[in-house]
Amino acid sequence: MLGTDEVLTIWMALGAGILSFLSPCVLPIFPSYLSFITGLSFSELSGSVNNVRTRRAIILNALCFIFGFSVVFMSLGASFSLLGQLLFDYQQILRKVGGVLIILFGLYIAGFLTLPFLTRTFQLELKDRPAGYLGAFIVGVTFAAGWTPCVGPILGSILLYASTAKTAYTGIMMLGAYSLGLAIPFFLSALALNRFLDYFDRFKRLIPVVSTVGGIFLIFVGGLLLTNYFTLLSTYALRLTPQWLWQRL
Repeated sequence: MLGTDEVLTIWMALGAGILSFLSPCVLPIFPSYLSFITGLSFSELSGSVNNVRTRRAIILNALCFIFGFSVVFMSLGASFSLLGQLLFDYQQILRKVGGVLIILFGLYIAGFLTLPFLTRTFQLELKDRPAGYLGAFIVGVTFAAGWTPCVGPILGSILLYASTAKTAYTGIMMLGAYSLGLAIPFFLSALALNRFLDYFDRFKRLIPVVSTVGGIFLIFVGGLLLTNYFTLLSTYALRLTPQWLWQRL
């Protein structure tokens, strides 16, 4: 059974994953990524929605892509949690340093601060897509391993929080929730690309607002970690949550 702290951090990680998908350099290139991992042209993707073969290719390749980045993110979560346990004697220092870094990441994403080392883009590019579903998996791994700076600050914040987790299992769960938050809108948008394009035309003007909200969210989380007020928040959550729900978690 997960504790109140762990449940709250998992929900926060899920929200962070959704914000990552809505970031300025993931959301606009989503159709191009989908075309690359499926091997289908844009007209094929936005056309025959009733074509069984096309829909099957979209679903299976999208799932393999999601599995690829999830494996990398969850492995990073376990690694950072284990590292935090090895440095257990320095947990208080790690917590405070992590809180400060998360606040800085939040200020950067919100547009209040410029961090030169995050303005450089490091991408592991695949000019030719590897064949088959394994190819989609490899592209997912590449996405997770090399796409910065848009995903980097949010992912880095979750990893810093994972380094303060009590067990590697908690770190894996946090990054699993982050992956799920990134995967759900990706998969749903892949299933309904035409609707995604319609909504995106209306939503793209709000992308700067989403970035600001995401930055403020990280500043809030960093502040909780820095001041160690997360335990207090967990106590309030425990009082407000029905007992039967906690027993299921």
